[in-house]
Amino acid sequence: MSVPTAAAAAVRTDAVPAGPAPRRVRPPRWLDLRLVLGVLLVLGSVLIGARVVSAADATVPVWSAAGDLAAGTVLAEDDLVAVSVRLDDAAGSYLATSTRPGGRVLARTVRAGELLPRSVLEEATGGVQLALPVQAGYVPPSLAHGQLIDVYAVADPAVGADAATGGDVDLVLSAVPVQAVTGRGEGVLSTSSTTLQVVVAVQAEEVPRVLAAIGGRGLVVVVRGSVDSATTAPEAAAQGAATAGPTG
Repeated sequence: MSVPTAAAAAVRTDAVPAGPAPRRVRPPRWLDLRLVLGVLLVLGSVLIGARVVSAADATVPVWSAAGDLAAGTVLAEDDLVAVSVRLDDAAGSYLATSTRPGGRVLARTVRAGELLPRSVLEEATGGVQLALPVQAGYVPPSLAHGQLIDVYAVADPAVGADAATGGDVDLVLSAVPVQAVTGRGEGVLSTSSTTLQVVVAVQAEEVPRVLAAIGGRGLVVVVRGSVDSATTAPEAAAQGAATAGPTG
């Protein structure tokens, strides 16, 4: 290589600028105070939200009345509807759906949609169920379990009244709860002369008086407009039995 060529190469080498000095990569500062505070705020919001949602959904399944039921009604499965409600500390005062209150007696009137408290139930004591034969034409079509009824004995016009019954129409039972209605047919099988069984609850010792008051006459059932006429189960049974004797 000639001297000029070597000099030119040296000049070109000296003309190349030096590259930037490499920078050291700093690790992320995970312990940065602002980052920590942000993470804590997010976690706190999530926990609070979860707690609020959980509290809002803290409901318990309890029994509710499917319809109006008079005092003295013996509960059946169809009388109850399961509902989920939030009761907090009062949950223990109501009947959970894990219980089976069928066959127990209502101590007071219960309205449709009312939650059933444990205190509303009592054991059936001293009462019996009496089946009354009534022609379908003398029973309101809407007659149902749990309603309050009055029962009248009506003399057959062809026979008339006698001294035993005391009149053409006598009040046999007053404000008694209906326990069951059986014998209803459908379509052509259901006529006004079809005999239904209307089951009511009375005290056992009053059955002879009730039967004597009927005296073999036909019966007419009148449904009361409200189930509030009877206040308690024992009073309802006693009130019904008190009117079972002959009148006139």
